[in-house]
Amino acid sequence: MKKIILTVAAVFAFGFANAQETKFGVKGGLNLANISGDVEDNSSKIGFNVGGFVEIKVSDKFSVQPELLFSTQGTKFEESGSGFSAEVKYNLSYLNIPVMAKYYAADKFSLEFGPQIGFLTSAKADFTATESGVTESGKEDVKDDFESIDFGLNFGAGYDLTEKLSLGLRYNLGLSNIGKFEAGDDSKLNNSVLSLSFGYKF
Repeated sequence: MKKIILTVAAVFAFGFANAQETKFGVKGGLNLANISGDVEDNSSKIGFNVGGFVEIKVSDKFSVQPELLFSTQGTKFEESGSGFSAEVKYNLSYLNIPVMAKYYAADKFSLEFGPQIGFLTSAKADFTATESGVTESGKEDVKDDFESIDFGLNFGAGYDLTEKLSLGLRYNLGLSNIGKFEAGDDSKLNNSVLSLSFGYKF
């Protein structure tokens, strides 16, 4: 943890020390989230992301962009049979801190790559079951079943629609095992999130 904090601090220090221009902004958009690993019969769910960023321009082609984002993620399970159907959504909320290296490969078009640390703020399981025409639903707090910290890598691309407005597409590959399991259980669960967002620079 100390190494990660020191690395992020070094990136900030390098960026500000060599900055040609610094711009602040806000961003938000949609997530297509899922959980991969030792899990079956699950599918993606829609979420959202919203937050702020600082773009630190180091050169004409290169920028460093730290961000602070609230992101809703998770997965869902669906099952159906004769006179029976059920859906369970795992709604995980994170406070994510990505630090992106942006390379402007062409005018207005950038490629980005960088690490991310996420802090789990809530985890709930929402279920709805219908049998013989009778429907039951409920919600359960499952935060104790998930790790509180998640690490990942982001890959993406962006396009500046105007001087202030931008469009971004990003994939987050979760590297941490986010599930808490009993001793001896080597199962793994990893976040997987595809995000589409709009940004506005002040």
